[in-house]
Amino acid sequence: MSFPHEPSALDADSHLSGTQDAGAEGAKAGDDGVDDPDIALGRHRSPGRARSGILGLLRETAIIIGCALVVSWLIKTFLVQAFYIPSESMRDTLEVGDRVMVSRMVPRVFDVHRGDIVVFLDPGDWLEPHEQPDRGPLGNAATTALTMVGLLPADTGEHLIKRTIGVPGDHVTCCDADGLIEVNGVALHEPYIRPGSVPSQVPFDEVVPEGMLFVMGDNRQNSADSRFNTTKPYGGFVPISNVVGTAFATVWPFGHLEIHRNPGSVFAVVPEPTSTPSPTMEPASTN
Repeated sequence: MSFPHEPSALDADSHLSGTQDAGAEGAKAGDDGVDDPDIALGRHRSPGRARSGILGLLRETAIIIGCALVVSWLIKTFLVQAFYIPSESMRDTLEVGDRVMVSRMVPRVFDVHRGDIVVFLDPGDWLEPHEQPDRGPLGNAATTALTMVGLLPADTGEHLIKRTIGVPGDHVTCCDADGLIEVNGVALHEPYIRPGSVPSQVPFDEVVPEGMLFVMGDNRQNSADSRFNTTKPYGGFVPISNVVGTAFATVWPFGHLEIHRNPGSVFAVVPEPTSTPSPTMEPASTN
C-alpha cells in the first residue's frame, strides 16, 4: 500500500535552492540592464495596481492642498490679511496699487494707538458705491474663493485705510498759530504727511467719543477722512469695532517694500485725555 509522498528535508532544501537560483537569475537579469525586479522575475504590473497608485497620489495631493487652504484661511482670519491700495489718500506712505499686510491682532488682542495706520470697514457712506469688475461666472467665483482664503488681496471695495490721530477721549483741534494739529493741547509735528501738504486746510474741533477713532489720510489735501464726514453715520468718527487691523508692511511691488512702524515720537508727549469720553455715538439717520 503506497502513501502520499511527504516532502523530506532534502525536498525542502531543494525547493529553497530553487528559489535562490531564481533570485540569482533575477539578479543576473538585473545586471544585464533590467532594473525592475517584477520584470526580472517575469511578473507584470496589473492595470489595477497602477490605477490604485495614481488615485493614492491624487488623494494625497488633494489633502495637502486642502490643508494649505485651511491654514491660509486661518492666517487671514486671525493673524494677517493682504489689502490692495486703490486711492491716493495715504500718499506718500502708501501708493496706488500697493499691497499691504495688515495685522488682525488689532484690535482683537492689542489696542489701537495714535499714529497707527488702520484698515476699517466703511462706517457709512464714506465710499462711493463700488461695483466689482465682472470676470465671468468662473472668474468671479475663483476671485471670491481666493480672496476668502487669503490668496488674493482684498480690493478694499468696502474698506478704507487712514492714520489714527485721536483715540477715545482725545480733544483734536486744528489749527494752532503755526498751522499744526493739536491733540489734548499738544501740537503734532507730522513727518509722515505728504511733502507739500499742510496738516489741514479746514479747521475742526472734536472730542473723540468712547469706542471711536478720529482718522486722517497722510495726503491731507486729497483725503475724505473724519474731517469731511461729519454729516455721515457716527459723525465722521470710526467705530473701533469696524477696525480690521493695522497695516505693518508694504510687500508689493518690490520697489515699495517697507515696514510701517508707529511714529511714536510724534505722540510721545501727548497727555492722556483729562475728561471721560462721551458715550458711544449712535449712527446718524440717513433718511
